[in-house]
Amino acid sequence: MNLWGTILKWIGWQTDITAPRRDKCVICVAPHTSNRDFILGLCAYRSLGREANFLMKEFWFFFPLKYLLRALGGIPVPRKRGSALTDSIIRMFRERPYVNLAVTPEGTRSRTERWRTGFLHIAYGADVPLQLGVIDYHTKTISITTEYPLSGDIEKDMAGIKDFYSRHADAARYPDKFAF
Repeated sequence: MNLWGTILKWIGWQTDITAPRRDKCVICVAPHTSNRDFILGLCAYRSLGREANFLMKEFWFFFPLKYLLRALGGIPVPRKRGSALTDSIIRMFRERPYVNLAVTPEGTRSRTERWRTGFLHIAYGADVPLQLGVIDYHTKTISITTEYPLSGDIEKDMAGIKDFYSRHADAARYPDKFAF
């Protein structure tokens, strides 16, 4: 067991990651209601010997934390719209041999029913599979067991993804902050 797995075991968490190992994929992670989600997800994925990039608000990329976040795979998300982030991530998928990108579709830890669609645009544009991850605080399990079959229709796929996560509404650290 590596350091990441030891940390998870020490704090009483386990993994259930049975979706196929991919060199390139987008990993949708919900519900996202706590900053702890990041640490738990990072430990779980790294415990398998895998690395993942992740999107995080640009706010967190200040000196000296920005060096650690980038080393761990962090990609800052600018506050301003029209930054062409989606296009640059699709380009990253095309240029690199290995990219697993973790994205929280809610885009915030606060309650919101309007999920962002950028992760779907990235998966479509990069032509990569979409895996669905859950951080379940009640069972203390981080799971990625489902690969969602993308149709190319944003509304249809988002409805299917939200349906999947509706079965995990009580998994959130703060369930009242999770809307699907």
